[in-house]
Amino acid sequence: MSPATPPETPEPDVDLATLGARIRHARQASGLTLAALARQVDRAPSLLSQIENGRKEPRLALLGAIARALGVSVADLMRAEPPSRRAALEIALAQAQTRPQYAGLGLPEVRPSAKLPTEALEALVGLHAEVDRLASVRSATPEEARRANAALRQRMRSRNNYFAEIERLASKISTAIGHGAGPLTERGVNDVTAHLGFTLHRVADLPRATRSVTDLRHRRIFLPVASNGGHDPRHIVLQTLGHFALGHEDPRGYADFLRQRVEANYFAAALLMPEKPAVQFLKGAKAAKALAIDDLRDVFAVSYETAAHRFTNLATEHLDLPVHFMRVGEDGVIYKAYENDDVTFPTDVTGAIEGQMVCRYWASRAVFHNPDRYSTHFQYTDMGRGTYWCTTHVERTGSGDFAIDVGVPFAHVKWFQGRETAVRATSSCPDPACCRRPPAELAARWGAHAWPSARAHSHLLAAIPPGTFPGVDDTEVYEFLDRHAT
Repeated sequence: MSPATPPETPEPDVDLATLGARIRHARQASGLTLAALARQVDRAPSLLSQIENGRKEPRLALLGAIARALGVSVADLMRAEPPSRRAALEIALAQAQTRPQYAGLGLPEVRPSAKLPTEALEALVGLHAEVDRLASVRSATPEEARRANAALRQRMRSRNNYFAEIERLASKISTAIGHGAGPLTERGVNDVTAHLGFTLHRVADLPRATRSVTDLRHRRIFLPVASNGGHDPRHIVLQTLGHFALGHEDPRGYADFLRQRVEANYFAAALLMPEKPAVQFLKGAKAAKALAIDDLRDVFAVSYETAAHRFTNLATEHLDLPVHFMRVGEDGVIYKAYENDDVTFPTDVTGAIEGQMVCRYWASRAVFHNPDRYSTHFQYTDMGRGTYWCTTHVERTGSGDFAIDVGVPFAHVKWFQGRETAVRATSSCPDPACCRRPPAELAARWGAHAWPSARAHSHLLAAIPPGTFPGVDDTEVYEFLDRHAT
């Protein structure tokens, strides 16, 4: 038995919208109505209407009958280009409105009928093209995030990473709750929460993508039952409160989201480590030539990273010390970085530092090779712009180990504990010969015989998550608030 003959249809690369437009154009040119053409080809007018609107694919036999009735060839009907500029615009508009991106806007569909002026068609198609272009730019790479991060870092550098207005606000709140010095206790955090008109609630069903969720209607802040991922629960509460104390509104874009996040983090640190007692402690340590991030951490009972951040906020403004700060993963990728001491951070073409690989000879990577990586590491590194001294500490988190690194130019190391270290390294990065290019002997031995399977850093390549608050599912949050509304 011979195999069944498949139904005849146009070639698979034929665009149905263009095919339908060419059929309609030929029918109207011949003076036939849809009903008259339907009678000639012995088909229902509704079927031909679907074909002309690009919603139905005709078999070749029917297409041949249509071509004969209209006095054209099948090849003419199947040509790739639309029959006219007007038809091209109608096709473009119809196709744009079928895309998920347009459907997600919740806007009505505009039918490209004969009553719609060509100028209006031009404008609508142009607007769709621009929306697609902007979406493509934002989704192709995280370029928008990198540029926003680079711009924000430059603004922070111009202010010595110091925000006087946030310091004043935090100081006013600390005074109101009676916190003068020392660690901010859990009771103190509750006092801050009450002072700002909120209550705290621990729940087991907090949406996974959130650290906290705030019900603004009932002034409730929901937190997880237990701290997740090594984050200080006090910092999470204070960071959340910071958004409201600072008068933040829904972020208008990714740059605004980053700015708000930095300001809220700063606010939290300024309450955990109030400016006046922190500066007093640091000035005393500097006078004794005994500055140490470890001591600052212990005095205020915070994480090493929070202490290092706070030191970066205050060191240049109050101690006249130029500094740099980094948070680096065990794989050498920079996750956070600030500087006002002219250290040569690696950057991409946008000026962004985050996501770049730090030199393997810098302290923030060398610390991972120590026999006891969790002890504080001190190191001098000779670079193109001079010699820098760094104090580096590894913190363990739910996402892995991270090196927290604070450094100063050689002229300022005299104020720090650990300056007597004999550990020294040399870096000529970004020269590839420094550490990017393997030694010639190793390359000769293995260059043609190695094929590593790389672990992709999806967080560096993926599109910026959509939504007002990137990465957060609004529906999940609203359903959560519904469950806890009573």
